[in-house]
Amino acid sequence: MRATLRWAHADLRTHRGEALFIVLATAGIIVSLLLAGALLSYAANPWQRVFNESRGAHVWIHTSPSADAAGLSRLDGVDALSGPYRTARTTVRSQGAEAAVELRGAAAERPRTGRPLITSGRWLDPGAAGGIVLESSLARALWAGPGDTLAVPGADGSDVRRLTVLGVADSAESPYRPGDRPGTGWVLPGEPALTGAPLDRTGQVVGVRLDQPDDTDFAVQRAVTALGAGEVTEVSHWHQARAEAQSDSRLLGLLLGVFGLGALLAAALAVTGAISTRVRGHLRDIAVLKAIGFTPGQVVRIFLVQHLAFALTGVVLGTALVETLGARTPGRIGEAVGVWRDLPAHTAVLLSLPAATLLFIGAATGLAAWRAGRVPAVPALRSADPAGGRMPAVARRALGLGVPPAAVLGWHAAFGRRSRSLSSVARLALPILLITVALSAWSTLDSLQGRASQSGPAAALTARAAEGTRDHEVRAVLDADPGVSAAHPGVEVAALVPGQTGTIALRGLGSRTAPYPFSPVEGRAPHGPDEAVAGQGLLDLLDIRVGDWVRMTVGGRPQILHIVGRVIEPENAGRVVTTDLDTLRERDPSLAPAFYQLRLRPGADAKAVSTRLAGALDGRLDVARAAGPADGLAPARAVVMGLVAVLALIGLTELLTMIGARVRERERDLPALKAMGLTPRQVTSMIVTSAALTALAAAVAGTAFGVLLAGRLIDAQGRSSGVGAGIAHAPPALVLLAVVTAAVLGATTAATLPATRATRHRPSTPLTTAA
Repeated sequence: MRATLRWAHADLRTHRGEALFIVLATAGIIVSLLLAGALLSYAANPWQRVFNESRGAHVWIHTSPSADAAGLSRLDGVDALSGPYRTARTTVRSQGAEAAVELRGAAAERPRTGRPLITSGRWLDPGAAGGIVLESSLARALWAGPGDTLAVPGADGSDVRRLTVLGVADSAESPYRPGDRPGTGWVLPGEPALTGAPLDRTGQVVGVRLDQPDDTDFAVQRAVTALGAGEVTEVSHWHQARAEAQSDSRLLGLLLGVFGLGALLAAALAVTGAISTRVRGHLRDIAVLKAIGFTPGQVVRIFLVQHLAFALTGVVLGTALVETLGARTPGRIGEAVGVWRDLPAHTAVLLSLPAATLLFIGAATGLAAWRAGRVPAVPALRSADPAGGRMPAVARRALGLGVPPAAVLGWHAAFGRRSRSLSSVARLALPILLITVALSAWSTLDSLQGRASQSGPAAALTARAAEGTRDHEVRAVLDADPGVSAAHPGVEVAALVPGQTGTIALRGLGSRTAPYPFSPVEGRAPHGPDEAVAGQGLLDLLDIRVGDWVRMTVGGRPQILHIVGRVIEPENAGRVVTTDLDTLRERDPSLAPAFYQLRLRPGADAKAVSTRLAGALDGRLDVARAAGPADGLAPARAVVMGLVAVLALIGLTELLTMIGARVRERERDLPALKAMGLTPRQVTSMIVTSAALTALAAAVAGTAFGVLLAGRLIDAQGRSSGVGAGIAHAPPALVLLAVVTAAVLGATTAATLPATRATRHRPSTPLTTAA
């Protein structure tokens, strides 16, 4: 053991640069993987962020007004209560939209448990009577923001109470679902809309935060028993809210999860390649160790202990850097690390990723060391001919044709040994492949937001008129604006389909004389009566295909539609069917447009048009940017760029490893190359050419396979999430060319300095061991 430690110490003093490279490479990869984990958790789990920051309740229990909900605080396992709050269920109207709401009486100071997180505006103020704070999903459905006015019908349906929106807040409770679950609106306890509600619509709600969240089901049973089953009207818990939130961000989570696994695989290959290369560089030292009495087991133990020590040092260094400096990094990465620390998976990721890296490194070192242990004590000597074996006939003919020797020998060094060359190309191609997938995701987001002609909404703006505004007044204003080329009226209602307990969204958009310009990815756009297009989620829900007929019920009236096309539909998990407004009016002539989808003239500024229209009709027209299919994936942009940087770092590590191995081989072959008449500059050019050609092959293969993989992956995820297939969009050719160019230039730059230093170094012997 003492001799083992002495050799390891001597080797460390002799090869300090190599040891430092292994440590720094491991630390860089650990930093990359931990940052990738933080970014993935940050982007793919927004509900968990809200739950932690708001100190959310694990259970929300709705009871009758007479129940002793406050007594739940005395139960074992209850950490804190949020409320109880007095509630009243009613409907509110704003900008022509209507939604069910649960008014909740809250104090002027936000609660510590179940604390609403203000995203815009402010919280309730006793000095602002008639104020309300809306939960964010309800605010989006009502097109409402701070300063807007909501209409609440009175108890008899005749009187109307006006509420002013003071703010919008995020909550960890289940979001608003049209026709299924009311939204939440917080008002002061003395608000007349709350106190004057009919008795059959009132109640109270209490949030329960538990000491042990895993005991939620048992805690619910105890709470219902304590309150009395007859007093409890509804129970919801955090598992349900989390499942709904995760289903909304499923596409994003899957997309980023694939990047994370790919980064882990690429990192493992990069580290194992670096270690294997270093062990191969010590073959002569291994032969000497065996000659002086070291057993194969001792040789294996030397390299295993040494590289595990390097890896452990790098893991500790990388983890410490992320924990101490990660949250201080400016931008989205620092914000992600700060939030990630509060997530439940933080500790698991912080321990599992470094442990997995150590496991990969141990396995790679053990395999390389086992091979090293089989090196004979007296290795066969070979003449120092150029690495790569006998030069093929093609290379010899190229030399005869006057091709520069450095280029020919560089090509031969890059691809002369088939197995090793393929291994180098494959390891370098993997991070490039994942970068191409990431860029494809970015390009898909661009296409979904309307920058490509086959995806995204045709309308740039959506306009809604205040309640009481006549339709012809709105049409006159829209038609008169010089920037608006077409204004398509629209309405959205809830519909029931056979065999389903929930509702789907039925839209009427455009008219038969001025149809809305749909861009279906399958089938065709609707042209005649009772024709419609649908999202993938609806087709999957009803197990139908394009060309089938579907029957639904709207307000007690039957509606039968012919599905003639499929469109990209991100809203309501794709469970949306759209026809023209005239078709809906045939069943219900009283339907009036609730909004207008505005198409702009070429060159028109959407912001300027929006400002002009918002000032018309005495401010009774609300204009906003039309929702795009990729709006829900907006957080992915910054995350994709972060992952590209992570993968680029992993690729750089692999590139430096490859260059180091090539330089070491050329150092041994330098006498033979000089004997052939090559100058030091030509040898340097040969090494650089070898690295550049390997990077070129890896870049071409990585981008080609990356485009193919990205198309299938994105379309498969779109289909499973209800958005639908046909959304994948490959990066522009110039972007792919830039990736290939960057890889080749990076290899050329990284190889120049080591190659120059190697040609100036005179090796001690012209003979080398057979690898």
